[in-house]
Amino acid sequence: MTDENPFTAPSTLPYQLPPLADITDADYLPGFEIGMAEQRTEVEAIAAATEPPTFDNTVVALERTGGTLRRVAKVFFNKAAADTNERVREVQSRVAPLLSAHRDAITLDERLFARVAAVYDALDDSDLDDESRWLTRRYHLDFVRAGAKLSATDKERLRALNEELSSLETLFAQNQLAATNAAAVIVDDAERLDGLSQGSIETAASAAADRGLSGKYLLTLNNHTVPSQLESLTDAELRRELYQASIARGNDGAAHDNSATLLRIVRLRAERARLLGYDNHAAYIIEDQTADSATVVAERLAKLAAAAVANVRVEAAERAEVLGQDSLEPQDWALATEQLRAKHYDLDGEAMRPYLELDSVLTNGVFHAANQLYGITFTERFDLPVYHPDVRVFEVFDADSTPLGLFLADFYSRDSKNGGAWMNCLVDQSRLFDQRPVVVNNLNIPKPPPGTKTLLTFTEVTTMFHEFGHALHGLFSDVHYPRFTGTTVPRDFVEYPSQVNEMWSLWPRVLANYARHHETGEVMPDKLREKLVASQGFNEGFKTTEYLAAALLDQAWHRLSLDEVPDDADPRATVERFEAEALAAAGINVPEVRPRYRSTYFGHIFAGGYSAGYYSYIWSEILDADTVEWFKDNGGLERDNGDRFRQRLLAKGGSVDPMAAFRDFAGRDPRIEPLLTRRGLDAAN
Repeated sequence: MTDENPFTAPSTLPYQLPPLADITDADYLPGFEIGMAEQRTEVEAIAAATEPPTFDNTVVALERTGGTLRRVAKVFFNKAAADTNERVREVQSRVAPLLSAHRDAITLDERLFARVAAVYDALDDSDLDDESRWLTRRYHLDFVRAGAKLSATDKERLRALNEELSSLETLFAQNQLAATNAAAVIVDDAERLDGLSQGSIETAASAAADRGLSGKYLLTLNNHTVPSQLESLTDAELRRELYQASIARGNDGAAHDNSATLLRIVRLRAERARLLGYDNHAAYIIEDQTADSATVVAERLAKLAAAAVANVRVEAAERAEVLGQDSLEPQDWALATEQLRAKHYDLDGEAMRPYLELDSVLTNGVFHAANQLYGITFTERFDLPVYHPDVRVFEVFDADSTPLGLFLADFYSRDSKNGGAWMNCLVDQSRLFDQRPVVVNNLNIPKPPPGTKTLLTFTEVTTMFHEFGHALHGLFSDVHYPRFTGTTVPRDFVEYPSQVNEMWSLWPRVLANYARHHETGEVMPDKLREKLVASQGFNEGFKTTEYLAAALLDQAWHRLSLDEVPDDADPRATVERFEAEALAAAGINVPEVRPRYRSTYFGHIFAGGYSAGYYSYIWSEILDADTVEWFKDNGGLERDNGDRFRQRLLAKGGSVDPMAAFRDFAGRDPRIEPLLTRRGLDAAN
C-alpha cells in the first residue's frame, strides 16, 4: 500500500506540486492512515530518546515529522473545500476525529512536553538564532495551550471534547454547502429576471441546465447574507423570495439544518475553555492573538458599532425615499443602493462589467501590480496537473528570474465548492525542507456559458486582488522552519497583507491598465473610472454594520461561559432568540441590515479557523488603512516600497512577533485614524 500511495514521498514534479492527475479519491484515507502511523513512530522516537533534550533533537526533530501526513492533508482539505463529492465527504467525516486524536496524542504526551519544556527553560543560556528561539517559544506555548499541563483525567476529557468538536465542525461545513445549494431559487419565467444583464441571465440558465433544469433559470446564493442579484432585480416578490431563501439557510428544519450542531459546538467549546482555565472560548482564542484580550476586542467593536449604526440609519432613510417607501425592507437595500449610486455618481455597475474581463483583471491588473511593486513575473503552465479543469497554473519568477513558486487560480463557482473566497497552500515554503511555495486562490465567480467572456463586478475584482494578497504572503515567505511559513500568523493579522493588496485595484496606473473593453480593447473612459473611484466610500454604513453585526454575533456566542450556553430543547428557536438578543445587547439590531452571516451559515466561526476571531478583518484593517497611507506618503506603486513591505513583513511569515514586523516596516506603531476616516466613522464619533 505504501509504495502505491501518491503521498508517501515528495512529488517529483516542479516545486513538488502534488501529482494531482494521479491522485484518486481512494488514495486519501490510506494516505491519512499511513501518514498518522508514520508520524506516531517518528514522535515516539523523540519522546523515548535517552539523550538529553536539545533544540535539534527535540524541536527541530518535531518539525521534521509528519511528511506524508502533511502532503495528504494539504491536497485533501483543498479538495474538500473546492471540489467535494460524496466519497470526499465520507473521508472528511471519518478522518476528522482521527486527526483530532492524533494531534492530542502528540501534544498531551508528558514525555514529549518534558523535553520541549527543558529546551524552553534553557533558552536564556543558548546561542540559538532569533527564528530558532521564536520556534522554541511557540512550540512550548502550543503544547501548554493544547493542555499539556492538565491532569490525566482532564486530558482524557479534553481528548473527547476535541474529537467530538472536529466531527461537528466537519458536519457544519458539509451542511452549509448542501443548504446553500438547496436554497438556490428556480425561476420559470425569464420576464421575472428583469434588471439582470443578459450575461447574468445566461449564467442563470446555464446553472439551471447543469442541474437538469433546462429551460429554467437558477439564482444561486452567495456565501453571505445578501445575494448579489438583489442589486438589479426589479421583481419585488422575487427579491423577497431570494432573500428569504438566503437568511433561512441552515435554520429551516430541513435535512441540513445546522441549529443543533452549532449549539453543541458552542457548548463543547465553552467546556473546553473552562477545562483549560479560561472563562470562555473567546478568552482562550484571543489570548494568542495580537489583540491580547477578549475584553479589548468587545470594547473596540462596541465603539465602532455605535458609529456604524448612526451612519446606517441615515442611509436607510435615503434608500426608503429613493424607492418611494415609508420604510425599507432588507431585501430592497441593494436595489435602492444601486439606484442611489447611479443618482449620486451616474454610475451603472452593469456598464462597468464589459471593462472588467477576468483575464485582463488577472494579467493586466493583479499580476501587473505585483510586477510593478515587487518585480515578479508570471508564466502560465499548461503542462502541470490540476485537480479540476477550471484550475489554471502560473509559474512565478522573482525580479532576477529566479523561480519563486507556483500560483494556482481556481476562480469559478460550482455546486461542489464552498462559498466565499480563500487561499490554500499545497506546498509550504521552508528552507529546512528546501521547499518553495505552491499556493491556490479560490473564488466563486459565476461561470458564463461556453464561448463567452467572464465579466466581473467590481466587488469580484476587489476579491481577486484581496486573495492574491494572501497568495503573495505565501509566495514571498522566506523562513527556515515550516511552522512559520507564509500566512501562519495570528488570525487577527493574517488579513492585513491581503487587505493592503486591495488598494492596487483602484490605483490609477493599475486600473487604467486592466479596465479595458473586452471586445474593443478600449480603456475604460476617464469619467467612468473617476466615478468608480469616487463611489468607493458609498454605502459604507451598511458594509460596516453588516460586518460588525457578524463579528459581534461571533463574540456573543463565544463569550458564553459553560453555564450560560442556552439549552437546545428547540434548537431553531434558541438560535433565532439568541441572535436577536445578542444584536440588541450590542446595539446593532438594525431591521434593514442583517449580519453578513447568520449563525447557521457562519462557516468562518463554526467550521473554519475564525471562531471568536471574525473581528480579525477590521482589526487587520487598522493596519491596512494605516499602511495604505504609508504607501501614498512614500510614492505609492514603487519597487522600493514593495521591497520594503516584502522583506520586512511578508517574507517573515510567523517567524517574528507580527506587531514587531509592522513597526519595522512602518517605523512606528499603527494609528486607527485612517480606518475611521475610510469607514466614515470619524465624523460619526
